[in-house]
Amino acid sequence: MSEIVIRHIEASDAEALRDIMSHPGVYHDTLQVPHPSMDMWHDRVAAKPGRRHLVACLDQRVVGHMALDVMENPRRSHVATFGISVAADVQGRGVGRALMREMVNLCDNWLRIDRIELTVFADNPAAVALYKKFGFEIEGTGRNFALRNGEYVDAYYMARLK
Repeated sequence: MSEIVIRHIEASDAEALRDIMSHPGVYHDTLQVPHPSMDMWHDRVAAKPGRRHLVACLDQRVVGHMALDVMENPRRSHVATFGISVAADVQGRGVGRALMREMVNLCDNWLRIDRIELTVFADNPAAVALYKKFGFEIEGTGRNFALRNGEYVDAYYMARLK
């Protein structure tokens, strides 16, 4: 397998990210809805205070994405949240692990982040296992957290303390 390269997002990545998020095997495990528009993705990749985007590339193809949000409230400026997605055809090949490794490095060594939070659907054991490998712990369960395919599903609240 080729080396996974992690880099900062570029405006030209919007179309690749829209294509990734258009796949049912990807948006199923996120809070995204089907049929994302290009306008939405152009807006999403634009620079915003407190937000950092990373993409994962295999052979120069964008195959993964992570958005990291550092809290703006001064009392929570030590906290970040994130969302992650990996193209359906490369899931299970280390892309998520590479994105997580670089995100944790940024938080621990460059951004003064002491707490990283996330929500993950409770029926996504692969993601839960990945997060646990990076020191995240389940802190609670949100019952009927989100609507997916016409049914409400639970999510875990997870966090990692530095």
